[in-house]
This record gives sequence, structure tokens and C-alpha cells, in this order.
Amino acid sequence: MKKSNAFALIPIGVFVVFYLSLGIVFEYVMKIEMGFYKVPVVVAFLLALLVAVIQTKGETLDKKFEIMGSGIGDKNIITMLIIFMLAGIFVGVVGRDSAESVAYFMLSVTPPRLAVVVLFVISCFVSTAMGTSLGTITLITPIAVAVSAGSGFSLPLCVGAVMGGAMFGDNLSFISDTTIAACNGQGCAMKDKFRTNFAIVVPAAIVTLILTFVLSLSSDIPESINKEYSLIQIVPYVLVLISGIIGINVFATLLIGIVSGSVIMLTTDAMSFHELLSGMGKGASGMFETSMVAILVAALCALIKHNGGFEALLSGIRRVFKGKKSGQLGIGLLVSLMDIATANNTVAIVMANPIAGEMAKDYGVSPRKTASLLDTFSCIVQGFLPYGAQMLVALSTVSTLGYKLTAFEAMANMFYPMILLISSLVFIFVIPEKKSKA
Repeated sequence: MKKSNAFALIPIGVFVVFYLSLGIVFEYVMKIEMGFYKVPVVVAFLLALLVAVIQTKGETLDKKFEIMGSGIGDKNIITMLIIFMLAGIFVGVVGRDSAESVAYFMLSVTPPRLAVVVLFVISCFVSTAMGTSLGTITLITPIAVAVSAGSGFSLPLCVGAVMGGAMFGDNLSFISDTTIAACNGQGCAMKDKFRTNFAIVVPAAIVTLILTFVLSLSSDIPESINKEYSLIQIVPYVLVLISGIIGINVFATLLIGIVSGSVIMLTTDAMSFHELLSGMGKGASGMFETSMVAILVAALCALIKHNGGFEALLSGIRRVFKGKKSGQLGIGLLVSLMDIATANNTVAIVMANPIAGEMAKDYGVSPRKTASLLDTFSCIVQGFLPYGAQMLVALSTVSTLGYKLTAFEAMANMFYPMILLISSLVFIFVIPEKKSKA
């Protein structure tokens, strides 16, 4: 183990200052729409990486590249990158119409009184199947606005339900980049992490459903929301969801979704062959930044670890958090702080993974529980960030449709992340972890 060196953590501080300060200036001073996402995260990490390279004393440049290469070449990083690409291709194949078909089908078969409850359930289903909270919010927010406009339900309540449901799936989905990052970073099977997460998120989701239904009782509903949908386009999502739940390998699960989606899109003339290939390309390209961030963070963390930064951080955590339960809370707080700094839950998990792995060994926390804590706490924080992509996209969509909604109005109606935090604390301090059969 390298000697403890707190100065080795400076590159992380450089990234935080560069990314966070510019994002705040762009978003709140210069009033640039989605200002945080005008700051290129890849450039910010390259700057941090340059600082780490300069800090690494006593090594030749070739040796520094060798250290970085050892981090990038880790099996978990390679696996993560391939899964990112396949997940992007799947979303590119099924397209927007399939997700909207899921939404409008569920709305058509339920009573109008349950419209907001259905919005939450739809968002849970679509985000779990698609593996993206951002994509779910983009797709379902216009439907939430339509529900609010055609009924007595408030706009903040409808949008809050969508955002809460989107974070549910982002945390639970087998093809979510956060799940992929957490599981591969901790070396646990996705089905094991799913089962652990299930015990945390389902009680929170049930309480959210009850609370949403109670609040819905005070509204007068004049009519239902009806729109055309295609049942056959729902099939790829259902197959992916079932395959993931029964424990089929994630690569096979994604291939099942890609093949079934391709066949359905071609046979129903929803896409031509060249449009299908174009969709695959766009879906894979959409994962470029996430993949590059994973590569740069792996290289950065390798240098920081080599220089003794992680040992310094672990030493500080050991002094503050005592015992297994306290250590689990420390893992949750670690990824939460990373998420506040980066406004990206996937990046936060990738950055926290190596440190969390060391903490898990110290405190005797299983890989599946560590992965679950990383994913859950990052999703809790990400859902509430007023400068997070999820919030910014929701507000931008509402504004584009001619309505007004503030971040704080939406946050006040996001019951799921609040309840999920309580459920997570109960999971840590009250419910004992079952021993793995392995």
C-alpha cells in the first residue's frame, strides 16, 4: 500500500472547482439554458488528469502511461464500455415511439383518477426497461404536461411523479449506466445487486404510490387521456425487463432487446433498414461521453492511488466512521459528495468505485451491498440537484410546451427520492444483511 498522501487528491479538487464553478456561472450568472451541460466534462477530467500526471514524481512519462493503462485495462472497465455501447444501440433501435406506446397504453387502461399514480408507474417501468432516467424524463414529461392540462392535477405533482419514477428505474434497471458502473466497479453480479436494491426501493415506491394517490383525491378529473399506441412496440422492453429479472447475462439481455426490437421495427415498417442502422449508430454515439469519462476516470484514479491519495482518503474516513453500519453510511456520503460535485450520478459512481471498494474491505461490506449503496445514494442526490440534467431537462421541456415550473416546485413534489433516503437509512441501520450463499 502506498504511503498516505492527501496532496494526491488535488486533481479531484481541480475537477470540482473547474466543473462546478463554471457550471454555476453559466447557469445562474450568465443565465445560459442548461448551463451546467455547456461545460465539457471530458475537458474537465483531462485537466484533472494533467495535474495528476504532473504530481506523479520520480516516474518517467512512459511509466506514468503504464500506470494509467493498468487502470484503463481493468476487466471491469472494458466490460462497462461494451455494455454502454450495447445499451445505447438498444435505445437507438426501439426509439421514442416504443416508450410512448408504453406510456399511452398504461394510461388507456386505468381510471382517470389514477392518472398521476399511472405517470409514476409508467416512469418506473420505462426507466427500468430503458435504463435511463434522462431519456424517461424527456419522453414522459410531455405526457405529464398533457395530463395536468387536461385535468385538475397540478403541474408540479405530475412532473414530480415522472422524475421520481425515472430515478426508480435508473437505480434498479439492469441496463442503466449507474447499475453497470456500480456492479462492474465492485465486481458483483447484476442480479445480486438487483435483489439487494429491490428490498430498498420497492417499499419506497409503495409509500410514494400511496402518498401520490392520497394527494390525487383532492382534484376534479373531467376526462381521461387517450392517444394511439402500438402494443407490439412494447415487446422489446418487456423482454429486456423479464430477461434481466430472471438473471440472464446482461450481454444476452441486451442482444435479446436489440434483435427483437430490430425485427419488430422492420416487419412493422416503423423503420427502414438504413434508418435502423442509423438509429444503432446514434445510440452508440450517445454513449461516447459516458465511455470517455469512464476511461479518463480509470486513468485518473490509477495515478491518484499510485500517489497515495486513496489511502489518505480512507484514513480520514476510518477516523470518522466506526463500525460496519457507519462504514456503509460513509460509502453513501462519499458517492453523494461526488454527485454534488459532478452533477452526474454515473460519473460519481465511477469516481467513488475504487475508494468504496477499499472501504468495503475495511468494514466487511459485501460487493453487492456496496454497489447497491453507491447506486442508491447517487440517484437520491441526482434527483434533487437543481442543476442536474434530469431537473434541467424537465424544466426545459415544460417551458418549451408553454408552461412555467421552477426547480423548487418540482423538488417539493418529488416524494420518491425523499422516501428512498429514509428507506436506505433503515436498510443500513435496521435490517441485517443476509449472508451470500457463495
